[in-house]
Amino acid sequence: MGTAAQARALENYRKRLSTRGLARFEVLGLNSDRELIRAVARKLSENGPLAAEIRTTVQEKVAPDTRKKGGILVALRRSPLVGVDLGLEREFLEGRKIEL
Repeated sequence: MGTAAQARALENYRKRLSTRGLARFEVLGLNSDRELIRAVARKLSENGPLAAEIRTTVQEKVAPDTRKKGGILVALRRSPLVGVDLGLEREFLEGRKIEL
């Protein structure tokens, strides 16, 4: 790591961060995204209304799709046509005869 003084300085720095509710961590990304990630992290660390908006937007974009199966069926059951007799039966026709 280095000298004992460097280790103490790093430990003190991390303690100061944690008292402010912050943590230091490393992420991997494209070199071209470096400034974008730093700017987003800076705004998130301010923890204001803009940070809450950024969190919500990013969570919506990267969160897994949590839609449940059967959504169409539920929507159809809420339809105003539920219970209405539409008479959707078809008349059975024998079909035509063909020569093979």
